[in-house]
Amino acid sequence: MSDTRNVPVLADSVRTTAHGVEILDRRVYPFERRWVHCATMEDVAVAIEQMVTQSSGPLFATTAGMTLAAREARNAAPGDAAGRLRAAGRRLIATRPTNNHIRDAVHAILSATVDGPLAEAPGEELVAAVAKAAAEHDAGYRSGAEALGRYAAELLEDGARVLTHCWGDAYLIGAVRAAEEMGKRLEFVCTETRPYLQGARLTAATLVEMGYRPTVITDGMVPAALADGLADVALVASDRVTMDGHVVNKVGTLAVALAAQAFGVPFYVLSHAPDPLSPGIEDVEIEHRDGDEVLRVLGTRSAAEGARGYYPAFDATPPHLVTRIVTAHGAFEPARVSDHFRSSTDLDNEEQPAR
Repeated sequence: MSDTRNVPVLADSVRTTAHGVEILDRRVYPFERRWVHCATMEDVAVAIEQMVTQSSGPLFATTAGMTLAAREARNAAPGDAAGRLRAAGRRLIATRPTNNHIRDAVHAILSATVDGPLAEAPGEELVAAVAKAAAEHDAGYRSGAEALGRYAAELLEDGARVLTHCWGDAYLIGAVRAAEEMGKRLEFVCTETRPYLQGARLTAATLVEMGYRPTVITDGMVPAALADGLADVALVASDRVTMDGHVVNKVGTLAVALAAQAFGVPFYVLSHAPDPLSPGIEDVEIEHRDGDEVLRVLGTRSAAEGARGYYPAFDATPPHLVTRIVTAHGAFEPARVSDHFRSSTDLDNEEQPAR
């Protein structure tokens, strides 16, 4: 049965057209609905770097960027077309190195084309093949988000007050919709999430759009909010989860996890899957952005002239602070998150992680 519910605006914020790619500018949403036109793959890469799109947006921008790269190599000889497509993939991966979804999207498209059956295909043939592989990867991501949303909703009680940090995008939408289908009505507390205020703008706006009235707090209020009983569960997304259960997410997530542990609040993490190429946290590159970004709020300087900024864009939450990691295959204790890759039959034949 098709889903007849309205699609939240941010769930459809990257669109490939005959003339390029249109990306909804999340830096100004919801105050403005401004689309950034990208005529080339390089335009897409710059848009990702400059935070035009965030959360799962860079993944969809990446698949769209690869589609543009194939168009740009349309008239190239077979070997040259393949090389240009691989170079485009390297450029897109470098835009936000911490999030492995970008890397995985590039590798999936290359594996289906120039690193697979179309290694010697002419540029013209690659255009349709790359577009097809991009669409299939996008669809798989959305399907996985719906699946993990159902597993997450199973963990939440009816009436649960859920604390979020940053913007979980398709993950959060999937969890909310699944909870509604189960007859559960949730309440939400959103951290504002400095310095881009994704929680105050993106998460809060989408929840309002879906019929909720979230409470917004500053990042530093999390311990006080939990002490006051404002929320009874924390639910965050992730940019990468290592095979040993470390969670890498928007900076500030570690503080939420520490506060949750201090006040006995479950801390749940949403992730498509742990990253097989990251056995431990030492295998993850933590992106550091220009410190000047923390000296401003939505383009307006908020710090004294002469002050310096420091901006690690992500932090790492160790496994002992995490209650469950929810993937597209189930809800796992951090120490067992690698079970995501085991067959459902194997898991059914032994005791399942508690949910």
